[in-house]
Amino acid sequence: MMAFLRIVLLLLVLAAVALVSALTAMRFAVHGREVTVPNLVGLTPTDARRATAELGLEVEVERQFYSPDIAIGRIVSQAPAAGATVRRGWHVRVAESLGLQRVSPPNVIGQSQRTAELNIRRRGMQLGTVAVAAVPDAPAGQVLGQDPAANAVIVTSPALSLLVAAPAQAQSYVMPNFLGQPLASATQALSSVGMKVGSVATAQAPPGDTNPPAPVTPGSLITSQTPAAGERVVAGQAVNFEVSR
Repeated sequence: MMAFLRIVLLLLVLAAVALVSALTAMRFAVHGREVTVPNLVGLTPTDARRATAELGLEVEVERQFYSPDIAIGRIVSQAPAAGATVRRGWHVRVAESLGLQRVSPPNVIGQSQRTAELNIRRRGMQLGTVAVAAVPDAPAGQVLGQDPAANAVIVTSPALSLLVAAPAQAQSYVMPNFLGQPLASATQALSSVGMKVGSVATAQAPPGDTNPPAPVTPGSLITSQTPAAGERVVAGQAVNFEVSR
């Protein structure tokens, strides 16, 4: 019995040693793939890529900023910051300096978006974010606001963002049910909300009926409609009907 217990205890010890060894190896393997991000500020993107090549890091120029302190063409900021611990293969995103601000934003408020974009590029700047807002009575595509403001003296980025008026949206309705109503009633109801009657056809004759169809009149009763009742329609849309014989 004692021999059996000694064997069991030995097996437990060996299992514990194996587990500790596996965890230690895993820890070394994980930390072996980690590197410390170097300080890239002040370097050119080319020099930064050389400095991080052996560390297995990728350098990406993501944005450009004006800077009174960092020479043009050199890195002004980075993410992750210097000293951060990351895995090999991590992408370090950097911003490149444009040097001192030499241009000021033009005033493009009130212009069309197309004209504003041309004026922004003529000034040597770039189009930034374009936001759209629905503003009553504002012409679609007209610039309502800009950031930075016109002729701003202190600008950090060459990108100029715009707020543009959205196109007017047509009024929408839920299609009513006109089945069984006279054509004249449906025509009047549609006209009152800016819609119109499209094609009006006579329903097909039942089998064996050889009588010619009666002419379509304002009193003809509606037997079918397209779009169907309950569908979403917009102002100006045509509605097609089929009327009884």
